[in-house]
Amino acid sequence: MTAFSPLAIGPHIVQPPVVLAPMAGITNAPFRTLCREFSGGKGLFVSEMITTRALVERNEKTMQLIRFDATEQPRSIQLYGVDPVTVGKAVRMIVDEDLADHIDLNFGCPVPKVTRKGGGSALPYKRPLLRAILNEAVANAGDLPVTMKMRKGIDDDHITFLDAGRIAVEEGVTAIALHGRTAAQHYGGTADWDAIARLKEHVPEIPVLGNGDIWSADDALRMMRETGCDGVVVGRGCLGRPWLFADLVAGFEGTGAYAAPGLRVVADAMVRHARLLGEWLGDEARGVIDFRKHVAWYLKGFSVGSEMRKSLAITSSLDELSAQLSELDLDQPWPVGADGPRGRTSGNNRVVLPDGWLKDPYDCSGVSEDAELDTSGG
Repeated sequence: MTAFSPLAIGPHIVQPPVVLAPMAGITNAPFRTLCREFSGGKGLFVSEMITTRALVERNEKTMQLIRFDATEQPRSIQLYGVDPVTVGKAVRMIVDEDLADHIDLNFGCPVPKVTRKGGGSALPYKRPLLRAILNEAVANAGDLPVTMKMRKGIDDDHITFLDAGRIAVEEGVTAIALHGRTAAQHYGGTADWDAIARLKEHVPEIPVLGNGDIWSADDALRMMRETGCDGVVVGRGCLGRPWLFADLVAGFEGTGAYAAPGLRVVADAMVRHARLLGEWLGDEARGVIDFRKHVAWYLKGFSVGSEMRKSLAITSSLDELSAQLSELDLDQPWPVGADGPRGRTSGNNRVVLPDGWLKDPYDCSGVSEDAELDTSGG
């Protein structure tokens, strides 16, 4: 087995070099807790995307999203923003109020409500704007490390990741994560791991993390070997599979077999996940309702009838969820072929952009603080 070096994110050493990708509506405190429990506390677990304007204005939902469990160390927040001044204010607020230990900046989100404002994966096309945002973030971060996550570009005709990587190095960014897809691909097709290798060669000064199509620990190890990247970022691969982080630890440390839990263990994890959500939201019913979107991911590959799947997806109490799960054949072993793509897989989408966005990568006159989303998530 190839030995991989620990990942350094500023003063924080991440070993094994595994990061939970920020996912809106998914990587809240309860899900991070579950993943950390399976990993034995090893790895880095990042919050879901937080909008800088909402943070600065102390939006109630946003302030809840940035609450960390006492056991979370380091505390990692991902920020989204398109206005350098607002991003700078958000970073300064995090530092002054000791809200986190690490800040990640989102330049990878492909969803229309973000890109139509010039944010997420649309933003690196505007090189001066990207530079200004990174400059403000790093200048206000003090001793906190600032990292960024991005995609290859908007589409195959507008590739930005090499320019963005060089700008990041010049502005003092600590590490870069690259999802090997364009915004137009969304989550379809196959991630371009060669782009990750190219970025690593292009910016040898700082760690490069690879993201895209990591469905198992073996995928993560293969990405590291094939691209030379310094770490991996796992997103959709852990949907309904929080024990993937146990597998990742086992794979990187070479300590034994992977989890492959039977349905009884999976059902217990489902109930615990729903319970944690209820405790976090302060309402059991709200927690179970929020958990509904996870049901199909957890049960993928198991023999569960369509009617039972539908019934489980409309439960509204822990007792109801537990009772319905107990009706299943809980002695089922881990199903062969259960690993693989989960979540959104659509591709070849038209990227929704501000009017005239692609005319000139250096003209940022059409972007203002009004482009900031006023709510978090995305």
